[in-house]
Amino acid sequence: MNTDPRFAYRENAARGASPIGRVVLLYEQVIKDLGAAITALSNQDIQLRTQSLNHALLVIGQLQACLDLERGGDVARNLDRFYGLVLKRLLEAQVRASAEILREQMDLLLSVRAAWVEAENAETRELELTEGRGTQSPAAAPRVDTQPSHWRA
Repeated sequence: MNTDPRFAYRENAARGASPIGRVVLLYEQVIKDLGAAITALSNQDIQLRTQSLNHALLVIGQLQACLDLERGGDVARNLDRFYGLVLKRLLEAQVRASAEILREQMDLLLSVRAAWVEAENAETRELELTEGRGTQSPAAAPRVDTQPSHWRA
């Protein structure tokens, strides 16, 4: 059992997130991993750089594995190619110990993350509108008589 409060917070956030929200959280994790790898690279900490990049590769692989290429159409195919390219470039960054390649990939992931955040916000607005139409204010709600003398079996 992990007792790190940050882990518990992230786990609870993921459980409560929408599917798009979970994708955003995964992007944030990869971006965090790449930032740690860049810092480790500048500190010449090979072990931390390798751990951070390995985790980033794992998360990108998970994002890629979740794609539904049959039903997802062009978007899924484009994301599949994008993830494949990111994986290739991260491996290249590891071999070359290149902070420049890591920054390039981080910038790309930040851009795509922004699109996912926009999609999540649109989904939230749509849900709020849908739920807003289906609910009534307390004044407009039908009155229910709760007096036992009026109940009939």
